[in-house]
Amino acid sequence: MREFTAEYLAATREGMWDDSRAALEPLELDRRERVLDVGAGTGELTRVLREECACTVIALDADADLLAETADPRVRGDATRLPFTDGAFDLVVCQALLVNLPDPAATVREFARVSSGAVAAIEPDNSAVRVDSTVEAEAPLARRAREMYLDGVDTDASLGAARALFEECDLSGIEVRRYDHERTVEPPYSERALEAARRKASGEGLDSDRATVLAGETTPEEFDDLRQAWREMGRTVAEQMQDGQYRHREVVPFFVTVGQV
Repeated sequence: MREFTAEYLAATREGMWDDSRAALEPLELDRRERVLDVGAGTGELTRVLREECACTVIALDADADLLAETADPRVRGDATRLPFTDGAFDLVVCQALLVNLPDPAATVREFARVSSGAVAAIEPDNSAVRVDSTVEAEAPLARRAREMYLDGVDTDASLGAARALFEECDLSGIEVRRYDHERTVEPPYSERALEAARRKASGEGLDSDRATVLAGETTPEEFDDLRQAWREMGRTVAEQMQDGQYRHREVVPFFVTVGQV
C-alpha cells in the first residue's frame, strides 16, 4: 500500500467538499448513529462527516502520525483487519483508499462485516484527471506523466465508480454519484503553490515517482526525457508566477459508490 505524508494529503484534499456535498446524499448521514471512516489519514473526510452527521464518527488509520492530526474518537488499525465486532457500525466509508490497495475486494468485504447498514467508497479515477494551464506544455506533460505512473503502479488507481467491485462483494441497492474536485492556482499565490512550482522546476515531484514509473514499460531514457521537459515547464511556471500571469486548474473526478449490506 502506498504511504502518504500529511502535507501531501492536505495539498490534494484542500477545498474538497467545500463547494457542494450533494454527492454524499446517498450516505444518508442524517439517519446514521455510528460511522467508521477507514483510511482517514489526517481526517479531511472525517471532519465533513462530523459536520453533516449528528452521530459518532470514528476515524481509523494505520499511520499513527497521520491519525494524530484528527480529533477523537480515533483508532489505529488495519483496513484489511478492522478491530471491531460484526455489525458495529451502520455505515463504513473510505475516501481514496481502495485505489491504493492490492486487493480492494477483500477490504470491501471487511467493511461489510463490521457494517449493519451501508458501505461507501469515495474513489478517484486518476486516468481522467483534467489540467488547464497558462503554460502550454503543462497539460500534455501532466497527462504523459500520469499515463506513465498509472502503467507502473500495482493497484487500480483508476477505480473511480466501484459498482462492479461492490456487486462482486454481494452488496445490494448500489448507487453511484460523481463529484469533481477542482483545484486552482491563481494570484495571489500561496506558499504551497510556490513550493509546487519549485518542485516542478527542480524535478523533485517526478523523482519521487521514479521507481513506480520504471516498474511499468517506461525506460529510464524516456523518464529522463520527461524529467527534462518537466523541469523546463516548471521554470516557465515560475517565470509566469513572477509576473502574476500563471493560472492552473486541475479537476479530479471522484465517484461516491454506496451499497447496502
